[in-house]
Amino acid sequence: MDWQPIILTFKLAFITTVILFFISIPVAYWLSHTKSKIKPLMEALITMPLVLPPTVIGFYLLLAFSPANFLGEWLANFGIKFVFTFEGLVLASILYSFPFMVQPIQSGLSNLPPSLTEASFVLGKSKWITLTKVQLPNIKPSLLTGIVLAFAHTIGEFGVVLMIGGSIPGKTKVASIAIYDEVETLDYTMANTYSIILFLVTFFILVIVYLVNGGYLNRMWK
Repeated sequence: MDWQPIILTFKLAFITTVILFFISIPVAYWLSHTKSKIKPLMEALITMPLVLPPTVIGFYLLLAFSPANFLGEWLANFGIKFVFTFEGLVLASILYSFPFMVQPIQSGLSNLPPSLTEASFVLGKSKWITLTKVQLPNIKPSLLTGIVLAFAHTIGEFGVVLMIGGSIPGKTKVASIAIYDEVETLDYTMANTYSIILFLVTFFILVIVYLVNGGYLNRMWK
């Protein structure tokens, strides 16, 4: 069995989740506190990957970063390439899994009692200290839910990574693409092996999500 697709899948999921975590917190904070008129527009843009076919996202990323187009050609001058590279998979995964990280964190921040934030400000704490020392510690289940969902969603990606990355062994051939390739060659045994691994990992991740949503981990941490 070739373990490269599995290793590459978890490498992609880990890197994507870490980047999303640090990007999503300020975005979720802004969405949960702003009264700006552009908030609905921003929420719609962030939610788009939930309803758009992944091939659509992958197709436009492929067009945008193709060396035949301005942006791709300009980036190529600096040695930056996203088409058919692992970096391209990371970029596509960040865009595609963004709402899965942002929305749980936004919901957690929005549902915090205002008194917690107000008490911190009364004590003279800055917005940064209030966020890191008061708000985030009180939404641990939401943070964990976002992390788990983003990680799981990245593991299961197919269309978007196939469009931007193709199927290059050891470089862009993740497990979902490996399954597709094995089925195409009628090697159902290997396709089944990859599928079972992804099934078990995804099931375990979903159990964690339901434990969080059920409050079990929250009670444990307290």
